[in-house]
Amino acid sequence: MKTFAKSFFGASTATILILVVAILFFRQTENKSNTGNDDNTAILNEYYQPPVQQINYSIPQNVDLTDAAAKTVNAVVHIKTEMRIKTSNYDNFFGNFRDYFGNPYRSNTYVAFGSGVIISPDGYIVTNNHVVEGADKISVTFNDKRELDATLIGNDPTTDLALIKVSADDLRYLSYGNSDELKVGEWVLAVGNPFNLTSTVTAGIISAKARNIHILGAQSSIESFIQTDAVVNMGNSGGALVNTSGELVGINAAIASHTGVYEGYSFAIPVNIVGKVVEDLMRYGEIQRAYIGVQIRDIYAEFAKELGLDEIKGIYVASVVENGGAAVAGIREGDIILAIDNAEINSVSELMGSVAQHNPGEVIKVDINRGNETFVYNVTLKNRNNNTEPVKSSDAFYDDLLGASLQKATSEEMNRLGISSGLKIVDIEDGILSRGGLSSGFIITEINGERVNSQNSLNQALQMSRRNSVNLKGIYPNGTRVSYEFLL
Repeated sequence: MKTFAKSFFGASTATILILVVAILFFRQTENKSNTGNDDNTAILNEYYQPPVQQINYSIPQNVDLTDAAAKTVNAVVHIKTEMRIKTSNYDNFFGNFRDYFGNPYRSNTYVAFGSGVIISPDGYIVTNNHVVEGADKISVTFNDKRELDATLIGNDPTTDLALIKVSADDLRYLSYGNSDELKVGEWVLAVGNPFNLTSTVTAGIISAKARNIHILGAQSSIESFIQTDAVVNMGNSGGALVNTSGELVGINAAIASHTGVYEGYSFAIPVNIVGKVVEDLMRYGEIQRAYIGVQIRDIYAEFAKELGLDEIKGIYVASVVENGGAAVAGIREGDIILAIDNAEINSVSELMGSVAQHNPGEVIKVDINRGNETFVYNVTLKNRNNNTEPVKSSDAFYDDLLGASLQKATSEEMNRLGISSGLKIVDIEDGILSRGGLSSGFIITEINGERVNSQNSLNQALQMSRRNSVNLKGIYPNGTRVSYEFLL
C-alpha cells in the first residue's frame, strides 16, 4: 500500500506539473500570435515592467565615412626611426682617452615606428615629437610603398609635436579643419599604422574636449586633448584624426590604457594648436609661445563655496605676473576668468589650449568676474621673455639657472661632432656651469636624460630635475664628451 500510495501521488504530481506547463505554454503562444513579435523580451515584459522610460534609439546609419577615408589614407605615412645607443661601459672605460683609439664604442640600433600626416604638397609632414625625438635617421613610407629619408625641421616637446620634411613634390596632403568647432558626439576617423599595419582606418565619435591627462610631464606643457573612442594603438602616434569631410582636426598622440593597447579611449592634439606650432617651426624654427601672465587653478564645488560663488564657472587667478599682459591690462589676483574671445573657459586645459593658438603681441578679450561683477579686459599676450618680439632658434638666450647664454648648435657643428642636437654656450657668467669649469664653445646635448636643442626643450628638461640636482651631458669642440651632475 505504501508503495502504491507513493506511486499514485508521484504520478499525480507529475501530471499536475505537466498541465501547468502546458497552460503557460499555450497562454504565451496566444500572446505571441496576438502581438506578432518574435522577441522573448517582449513576452517577459508582460509579467515585469521595469520602471524606466522607453526610448526609441538607433545609431545613425546615414553617416558615410568612405570619402573621408579615401582622402586620408594617401596623406598619412608610416615613419621608421633609428637611434644609435652607445654602451656606457665603453664610454666609462676609455674616458677622455677615447679619441686616441679611433671609435671604441659598441653601438646598438634602436628602431621605432609611428605615423605622420602630409600637410603640404612639397613634403612637410607633422607627427608626434615622441615619434622622432632623438632619432639619428628618419624614414618615411608612403601608401604607394615609396620610401624616402626625412629631415627634422623642428620639434616642440611642450605640445608633443614635430615637423619633418621629405624631398618630393605633388604629394597628396590634408587640409586643416577647425578643432574649436568640433562637437561632442561628432563622427571622426583615426588613420595610422598600428602594430606596423599600414593605412589602417578606425571610426569613433568625439567623447570630450580639452582633456588634460598629465602625460607630457613639464609644467609648461600644453595638454588640451580631443578625446575619442576611435581605436588607436601603438604605431598610430602622429597619425590623422579627420572629420567626415576628410579635414584634419587632430594628431593622434596617446591612449588611456592599463595594458599598453586600446581600452576604449584615445587622445589627439587639436589641429588649431598643430597649425600654430607648424607655422612657428617653418618661420622661426622655434615656438612662439604666448602667455597671459597669470597663475591659475580650476574651480570645484568646495572651492567655489569658499569663494562665495553662486555658480561653478570659470578659473581662478591665483597670482599675476609683474608687468605681464594680464597685470598691464588690469586683471588682479582673485579674479575669475570666465571667457576668452567670447568662448567660455571652465578649466585650466581650456585656457591653455585657447592661448596656445595665439602669438605674442596678439590681443585677446578676457571676461572677468570680480565680486560678482563682470569686467572685460583686452590683454596683449607676451612671450617667455615678457615682451612681444619673435624668438628665433638661431638667437642666443640667457638661462638664469645655468648662468649662461646659449644658442642652438649649427648643422655644421653637429655634423662634425656626430651629434643630432645641442645647445652651445655662447657666454658664461657666475652660475652652476661656471662652477663646474665649463666654458664658451661647450655644447650641451642632454639635461636630465632629455636631449636639448632649443629654449623650450631646455626649460622642459630642467623641470625634470630630481633631488635638487641637474644631470648634464655634452661635448667639447675637440670631440671630448663629458657628463656632470650639479647640485642646485
